[in-house]
Amino acid sequence: MDSSAAKAVTVDDVRGAHKMLSGVARVTAMEGSRYLSQLVGAPVHLKCENLQRTGSFKIRGAYVRIAGLSPVERAAGVVAASAGNHAQGVALAASLLGVRSTVFMPVGAPLPKVAATREYGAEVRLHGQVVDETLRAAQEYAESTGAVFIHPFDHPDVVAGQGTVGLEILEQCPEVRTIVVGVGGGGLAAGIAVAVKELRPDVKVVGVQAEGAAAYPPSLAAGHPVALEKVATMADGIMVGRPGDVPFGIVGSLVDEVRTVSEDELSSALLLCLERAKLVVEPAGASPVAALLSAPDAFEGPVVAVLSGGNVDPLLMQRILRHGMAAAGRYLSLRLRLSDRPGALATLLGVLSGTDANVLDVSHVRTDPRLGLTEVEVELHLETKGPEHCRAVVEALRRSSYTVLTSV
Repeated sequence: MDSSAAKAVTVDDVRGAHKMLSGVARVTAMEGSRYLSQLVGAPVHLKCENLQRTGSFKIRGAYVRIAGLSPVERAAGVVAASAGNHAQGVALAASLLGVRSTVFMPVGAPLPKVAATREYGAEVRLHGQVVDETLRAAQEYAESTGAVFIHPFDHPDVVAGQGTVGLEILEQCPEVRTIVVGVGGGGLAAGIAVAVKELRPDVKVVGVQAEGAAAYPPSLAAGHPVALEKVATMADGIMVGRPGDVPFGIVGSLVDEVRTVSEDELSSALLLCLERAKLVVEPAGASPVAALLSAPDAFEGPVVAVLSGGNVDPLLMQRILRHGMAAAGRYLSLRLRLSDRPGALATLLGVLSGTDANVLDVSHVRTDPRLGLTEVEVELHLETKGPEHCRAVVEALRRSSYTVLTSV
């Protein structure tokens, strides 16, 4: 990769952005994690951008980008497209700078994020079922009205603004050896790498992508941004199908490694942040923790994991937590058949009580054509104590002559 690509943004740009953001963006807390430190075998610290204004790091880049507009551009207003974090960052940044903002969001965007974007001062327009359709609508609006389109990651000012996270990390944890950060379009990772590699070239910067939206590995292998045909992940904050041109050059030159994590690892990381660190973190923000959980021996400490955001829809949080508990062996879903006779369910529950599993929910199916006249299908949701306990529960049922159809 051509090292000159990194010159699109310099450490002086990041320093300038840091001064501009004084009194605007919070210097977010750095919290130690005893659990992760024991797992990795070295100190692990969490950079809590989930506690930033608007709930993510996005206010940094959005403010620097809008503040850099000319008076004529400001008068024309700004427009953005986003399903969440960027929308809120642009809305608040524009309000603070006295600039009119219009934000296009998908029709199915979570209601709390839509409401927050409006409350920060933007005019919200719901358009399209997916972000690509929303993005086109925003760009068409910019062309027809003269409003300035604020890209979520593909602009030097945005990268410089996000890079202020890197300056704060070096100030708060000067002994850091590895910084782990989630990667979508690449703006945050690129900005952090610019700041850190100039001042501390010995510090490794590791990017993390969701397996279902990992555009950087094939792009880096090809030497240019490559668009994925399909993206699918719970981590909507890093669900980007193509790297940005500006951050791609920087990431290719300065980021040491880009790793991928699974959906199970993401949900387990989110659950860990909630239970052990008492921090509400969205899946994208939990991706660095997921990387530490998946390969704890791969990171030289002290490590700083950047929790990039905490804006998670409550309904999604509910599903993710259940998924995370299942991945950790603490939630078991069973489907089995038994005779449809009085006392059959009580007998089944008696077997389960002997396993020390906590029954959360029971449902019956009697009308399925696959069932015999004297059969009933029962679905059970159980709280369990780990993978070994899950296996013990299933074995206890089978020893009692129950046919377990599925166990998750």
